[in-house]
Amino acid sequence: MNKLIHLPEPKLVFGYNQVMEDPRDGLTLFGPFDRKDPIYGITVGVIGTQEGIDRFLRWMGTIQGPVWNPELKRERPPFPGFEAVFGIKCEPKPIQSVILDKDRLSKLLHYDDRHRRIYETASLYADPIIAATKDEERQPAIWFVIVPDELYRVCRPTQNVNRANRVEAPGKLNPKLVQKFKNIDYLAGMDALAEEEVAYDFEPDFRNQLKGRLLKSKAVTQIVRDSTLMPLEVVKANGKPLRDLTTIRADIAWNLSTATYYKSGARPWKLHGVRPGVCYLGLVFKQDNTANDPRNACCAAQMFLDSGDGVVFKGSVGKWYTPETRQFHLSRAAAKEIVALAIAAYAAKNNGEKPKELFIHGRTRFDDVEWTGFNEAAGQATKVVGIRIVEANDIRLYRQGSRMPILRGLAHISDRYTAMLWTKGFVPRLQTFPGGKEVPKPIIVNVCRGEHDIEVVLNDVLRLTKLNYNCCRFSDGMPVTLKFADAVGEILTSGPVGGEVPLPFKHYI
Repeated sequence: MNKLIHLPEPKLVFGYNQVMEDPRDGLTLFGPFDRKDPIYGITVGVIGTQEGIDRFLRWMGTIQGPVWNPELKRERPPFPGFEAVFGIKCEPKPIQSVILDKDRLSKLLHYDDRHRRIYETASLYADPIIAATKDEERQPAIWFVIVPDELYRVCRPTQNVNRANRVEAPGKLNPKLVQKFKNIDYLAGMDALAEEEVAYDFEPDFRNQLKGRLLKSKAVTQIVRDSTLMPLEVVKANGKPLRDLTTIRADIAWNLSTATYYKSGARPWKLHGVRPGVCYLGLVFKQDNTANDPRNACCAAQMFLDSGDGVVFKGSVGKWYTPETRQFHLSRAAAKEIVALAIAAYAAKNNGEKPKELFIHGRTRFDDVEWTGFNEAAGQATKVVGIRIVEANDIRLYRQGSRMPILRGLAHISDRYTAMLWTKGFVPRLQTFPGGKEVPKPIIVNVCRGEHDIEVVLNDVLRLTKLNYNCCRFSDGMPVTLKFADAVGEILTSGPVGGEVPLPFKHYI
């Protein structure tokens, strides 16, 4: 078998069970698939400095009506307005607002110690949200976390504060010594030191820390930079915008509004034509950097049902990483545990019925030990198929006599188990290639365990590139089972988060 085929563009289901290719077309014409009660509307909370909250309120006012880009293009349609799209109001006035002290935030952002800087900044945002979930009777469906662009710059793992602006952080410790002695009991009278150590138990990444620390409270967040809301107001030293996003303001409205609707508990769309009884599981691995053993890693799984619902499970932490091969592999017991969790969650949502087919997506081939564990958990009721999906960096395909790239959905099938699939390319509906001047790279799809028709597998993978509810674009390059794999793993290993799992996917994006 050696053939080149073109897969039809997957369709999505919207309101009134109408079917379209482009999510923006479907939402504009028919509204979302899940309808929320229009009487109550979507309630939001907001936390930020007074300046950030003012920008957010003004931006919320703009999305109540149409938003369009300066230059109208087919691939960048205007945003009709939140209620016009979703059939429900997103109240422009938050039901809860937390104003942060601007001077206090600025001081934290200038701490010279990366761990303390990011931990204290994340605490400044997380603590009021956690307190509100316990004390306030009326809870927002989603919290908007408005962060200044300076926070984005200095609260990531590899970023630091300019030497001239640094402030010495109180309680500063040596991170390497903390990791070395973290498992040794502190002597009597050392409680203060133990409290200072907490900051070093977390990965130095603001977004991951905040999301991870809010898992237990189940607060849903959308983190937004000041310059995303009001790009012309956030300027560089020369007076020019830090990020001139005015040409895509409609895109920003589409993306943030769709994410808000999904995170409020409703699906904007669902996949069309998915076989009933099918479940997709994407395995997630992340090295545990808080351990002294480089082999230690956390395993988790992202499960997506045929309905489009997404759930995240946290599996065991163990010696899953092999430095010599740079691959992750589970033990038999851990593999059995993660699939058993997925099947139980599927049954809970489907009147006790187990899935007929379970497709497990990963970036490495599953070994014999893992495969035995998967099948033990699945039993006779569920057929398990292992799929390896990786990006091909050394393959390019060009259209002869055309300036446009090849069509999205093109697939080269090598044999009954392996194919290359172009999930990026020219889209007839948009009459363009959304990737600009980039030459599309294919992904390699390999049925590495079990048996299944390769064309069916390719169609499923192509469908799953259209299930990203965190934005409102035509499609992604990777299926959603692996699209957010790194982000989910980083949140689950960001520190001692203590969240209850499984949790809906909306908590991680």
